[in-house]
Amino acid sequence: MPDVARRLLAIRARMDSAARNAGRNPADVRLVAVSKFHPAQAVSAAMAAGQRVFGENRVQEACAKFPPLRATTPDLRLHLIGGLQTNKARDAVKIADMIESLDRPALADALDRAAQAEGRMPDLLVEVNTGDEAQKFGVPREQADSFIRTCRQRFGASLRGLMCIPPAGQDPVPHFRLLRAMAGEHGLDVLSMGMSADFEQAIAQGATLVRVGSAIFGPRPPTV
Repeated sequence: MPDVARRLLAIRARMDSAARNAGRNPADVRLVAVSKFHPAQAVSAAMAAGQRVFGENRVQEACAKFPPLRATTPDLRLHLIGGLQTNKARDAVKIADMIESLDRPALADALDRAAQAEGRMPDLLVEVNTGDEAQKFGVPREQADSFIRTCRQRFGASLRGLMCIPPAGQDPVPHFRLLRAMAGEHGLDVLSMGMSADFEQAIAQGATLVRVGSAIFGPRPPTV
């Protein structure tokens, strides 16, 4: 899949340029290649081009796709980025290096139990619903500070930062600024924000992780 390698190079070049334009070190921004719905062959093509961090939003798909890839590439890192059901918490804890979608007390409870059972805890990000959209995952803005404080007390250093997905069709910059301000208030240094259409704006606002899928892998397969 040569197109994957070509697109990856183009995205990395744009990320580096965006970081430099913002007066930032490009090394401080990592790319999460969102491979959800795409086959393992597409992930392998990205790995051959040097990509090591991938994002999936369905635990079952990730569990089927990534263990064989990790067996040959131990430094591969998997982020779970979609809304996570509590009954999938143990599988998520088993396979993920980072869970970017911690957004409610019931899920915090489930992840805590799973971590105790598995003897490991992935890195965690609190997902903030910066647009307070009823149909979206993420802790509502008015509850975010309290929830973040509780999670910091409970999970300690495993809570690394925050994540958001701004409302479609709106200027994302105010949402990125809000997330950056929240992270600063709580002393968190990981900001996962920005996707294929707006990652350069996110980098300008302090993103340390950007999640890019279609611009690397193309449209999702028609069978999905």
